[in-house]
Amino acid sequence: MANLKEKYNSELRPALKEDLGIDNIMAVPRLTKVVINMGVGEAANDKKHLESALENLTVIAGQKPVVTKARQSVASFKIREGWPLGCKVTLRGSKMYDFVERLIKIAIPRERDFRGLNPKSFDQQGNYNFGIKEQIIFPEINYDNIDNIRGMDICVNTSAKSVEHAKALLKALDFPFKQ
Repeated sequence: MANLKEKYNSELRPALKEDLGIDNIMAVPRLTKVVINMGVGEAANDKKHLESALENLTVIAGQKPVVTKARQSVASFKIREGWPLGCKVTLRGSKMYDFVERLIKIAIPRERDFRGLNPKSFDQQGNYNFGIKEQIIFPEINYDNIDNIRGMDICVNTSAKSVEHAKALLKALDFPFKQ
């Protein structure tokens, strides 16, 4: 399912080179990595929530996530330093393109009351961050095995040097931005 990677290399990359006025094809912006983060605050009280989140993220991403731990103790949240509080996975290469293709073509259109992604969520380095409210928009997730609806944060890192170049890249990849 490397359709997006082939399309990028054969069609989108030369088109972006022309549109952005870049001389060298190697300077055209590209995706470098995608980081999916799922915070599980309930894991401080019950470890089963973390195990469920790990299973869901493994199915969605296609590779095993890393458990993230609390950096410092917070008394008001009853959290101690070193306790597991979430999970994250970093996708690169063909798995990244497969995930982005499933995200754009299948998952995001299934989201309830979806009006488009915020075009202002770029940072100064050309990376795009957005959140998803429910993990059940992915077709790989079995509804019967869900104990809680959890959201996730997705960070799409690009090699773009500016926000305009990153926005042009993501528009070429068919990210559905608000008008």
